Amino acid sequence: MNLPFAEACEQNKLVIFDVIKPYLRGEVLEIGSGTGQHAVFFANQVPEMRWQTSDLATSLPGIEAWIEDSNLPNLTAPIALDVLGQWPQHQYDFVFSANCFHIMDRAAVVKSIAGVGACLKPGGVFALYGPFNYKGSYTSQSNARFDQFLKKRDPGSGIKDIEWLDELALEVQLELLEDVAMPANNRILIWRKSGKNELYSA
Repeated sequence: MNLPFAEACEQNKLVIFDVIKPYLRGEVLEIGSGTGQHAVFFANQVPEMRWQTSDLATSLPGIEAWIEDSNLPNLTAPIALDVLGQWPQHQYDFVFSANCFHIMDRAAVVKSIAGVGACLKPGGVFALYGPFNYKGSYTSQSNARFDQFLKKRDPGSGIKDIEWLDELALEVQLELLEDVAMPANNRILIWRKSGKNELYSA
């Protein structure tokens, strides 16, 4: 099959990698892998980590195509993950998600953060990329327009407040480490789960 392609992935993969590179090690779970482009790029950059892609079942063939085309030994077959359903029982050192939370409703976000908290090892790291609000306020006019577009398409979706996300994260022992400004009015939020992880002890 032809490889699915997302222009946004090509535009943001390098800047995202620069921020998350210090945390990329061990076993990684990506939530909402989309086309699989991020997974292939990051796994190629850090061959010593093992990257597990996931998404809704309908997206898995495209991800599989990217993985097969890459021939990277540290990329395993994607797993089906509906955030409102059953989460992996395995625990990971790092969890990554890009451009997912603003297309979810609030219930899905609540389940997602709870799921991340459950499947992260103590001391593990969660990195979340996308647009966010502060105290209900948009960081740009383009984000405000984007949020209106999202809500017209799906009233339950929309850009989420960082403060609310951090409250949910604290409930599952995730402490906010970094809030990094990114191009195109996006950000990367990085949390660490309480406890020690030997991979991050150095």
